[in-house]
Amino acid sequence: MKPLRMFRHISNEGPGYLTDFLDRHHVPYQLVCIDQGDCVPDGLEDIAGLVFMGGSMSVNDDLPWIAQELSLIRRAAAAQMPVLGHCLGGQLISKALGGEVTASPIKEIGWHPVQRSETPLAEAWLGGLPNEFEVFHWHGETFSIPAGAMPILTGLACANQGFVAGNMLALQGHIEMTAAMVQDWIAHGQDELCQAAPGVQNPTLMMQDLQQRVTRLHGVADVLYSRWLQAVLAANG
Repeated sequence: MKPLRMFRHISNEGPGYLTDFLDRHHVPYQLVCIDQGDCVPDGLEDIAGLVFMGGSMSVNDDLPWIAQELSLIRRAAAAQMPVLGHCLGGQLISKALGGEVTASPIKEIGWHPVQRSETPLAEAWLGGLPNEFEVFHWHGETFSIPAGAMPILTGLACANQGFVAGNMLALQGHIEMTAAMVQDWIAHGQDELCQAAPGVQNPTLMMQDLQQRVTRLHGVADVLYSRWLQAVLAANG
């Protein structure tokens, strides 16, 4: 099987639990470290799909690699190649497909609930999950649902939490988190956590029952990653 190509944009926002999932399913992958100066490969023929992780930058920033990744996503869409995006990665997918990324009404940092959309497509992607479940968040911007895409997840504070467009899955939250990643993000995000805001949890609350929360999050990730992996396997025979 051809490998997946995963893009990391800052050093502590790597694929996390996704690598555990892929290893269990014997799916090969390559990591492109934008944070270390890696170039954006423009070829698609040698890979099975694309994965985009998060980052503290905005997709609206004037950075060369952002334009390159947007172009890559558009080409992948034309080729019906599976693409997966987490937070910034989901926003990249939205913008590449003609959506907009704007300031979120409420900055979301910490553990916040999301709800399933009441559509057959949401059932196909989220079957077995409850109508509402908790996801880890760390974002101040939000994506719109591009034309032709269908929402599968929504939220009260930030309405658009996930959508599907063909073989592409865009998520606003972080289902890839591990306990170590949560602890690291808290340690490196004190400036944002000091700003009192309705959707910003304090570190004590974020750390409460951390292992149990991460375990439940991995159950959510298993469902979404498994459904997306079906598209990867189908597209690669």
